[in-house]
Amino acid sequence: MTSAGERQHYALALIKSLFGHLPDNFHIGLLYDIGSQLEQSCRKWSFLKSFLPCISFAISASQLIYHPRKCEVFGLSDGEGCECFWSSIKGLIPSLCVSGVCGQYATSVSS
Repeated sequence: MTSAGERQHYALALIKSLFGHLPDNFHIGLLYDIGSQLEQSCRKWSFLKSFLPCISFAISASQLIYHPRKCEVFGLSDGEGCECFWSSIKGLIPSLCVSGVCGQYATSVSS
């Protein structure tokens, strides 16, 4: 899980944290570019075992099983709206990275 390639442990930690803030009967649709691989890892290694029945995995690419329109949770969404949103805010990323580094530097200097 921590080798080269997609770092699935980040997604697992985010999902676990998300479910900590949701009611027990909540069902989510998870649209992730490697959703099929993440679901297989969860099933194979029993990650997020108690949450799996409450998650519908999907991929916005052309997939027979994981296409959002094949899952009830996503309605008529094809996932491209989210993709467009992230694309539109990508200009904010460099400024956020710099402020994060400055914050770390200020903390280490003041210690």
